[in-house]
Amino acid sequence: MAMDKNIDTEPRWYVLHTFSGYESVAKQNLEQTVSKYNLEDRIFDIIIPMEDVLEEKRGKKVLVPKKMMPGYIVVKMIYGDDIWHAVTRTQYVTGFVGPKGRPVCITEEEVARLGLGKITVNIDINVGDIIEILDGPLASFVGKVTEVDKDNLKLKATVEMFGRDSTVELSFNQVRVKN
Repeated sequence: MAMDKNIDTEPRWYVLHTFSGYESVAKQNLEQTVSKYNLEDRIFDIIIPMEDVLEEKRGKKVLVPKKMMPGYIVVKMIYGDDIWHAVTRTQYVTGFVGPKGRPVCITEEEVARLGLGKITVNIDINVGDIIEILDGPLASFVGKVTEVDKDNLKLKATVEMFGRDSTVELSFNQVRVKN
């Protein structure tokens, strides 16, 4: 791919429209495009935004991952016209979200709401700590930390739901340590 004068210098998040139900295939195809055209230094991350939803299945409440934006994937890239052509010609990608199919990067607030950005969290969480869940379908539940992954800013905790202990995985920014 030839470099273009019209290239951003900082990576930003953009939304791509895909055929509904084909988000995973579109993501795989775009990953192949990145590899084929050596775009690893321009396209950094391709994500299907997901959220955990509490559903009842066979009489039990379970957390089920659901697409937050069916028909869309989110891409972190350094944009340029050459990227536009490579991305929009990818099978199952119908185009960028923006006026006349031209991309508009999403705001920092949207990045945070979709849980895309690496957020620096200065929090000291240890196994055995009692935490309160602040965000998501289990907001206001209290749990006990059973595992801590400081590299990925995640933890596992045991939470009592419907009279039973359940293990849930949470991000550090979804909880606070109770005193």
